[in-house]
Amino acid sequence: MAFMFENLAVYQKAVDFADDIAALTEKFPRGYYFLVDQLNRAALSIATNLAEGNGRFTKPDRRHFFVTSRASAQECVPLLEVARRRGLLDERRTRDERAPEVIAKMISGLINGLEKRDG
Repeated sequence: MAFMFENLAVYQKAVDFADDIAALTEKFPRGYYFLVDQLNRAALSIATNLAEGNGRFTKPDRRHFFVTSRASAQECVPLLEVARRRGLLDERRTRDERAPEVIAKMISGLINGLEKRDG
């Protein structure tokens, strides 16, 4: 792996989640493009903001992207719930049903660790 962030467990979990969502939404019927698009964008935004944040040099810049990444994980929750209510998901939803919550907590740990570090 070329970049250090690729070794982060939270980054790997975020990429797995985005891939799961892409596979899941491929099966949504026509007429739900709005939900497919928003859910895929939110899921992918988790990993992309983690990557971008890790490429930043200042603590405030890194924190900004990590906070955005965490918000994207939280954004997935109501989108998945609407999909479930519309009958578009079975009860399993994704490989890990609690992935957005777990990822958000891991990102909170990154943010807390960042704020404790010097410089």
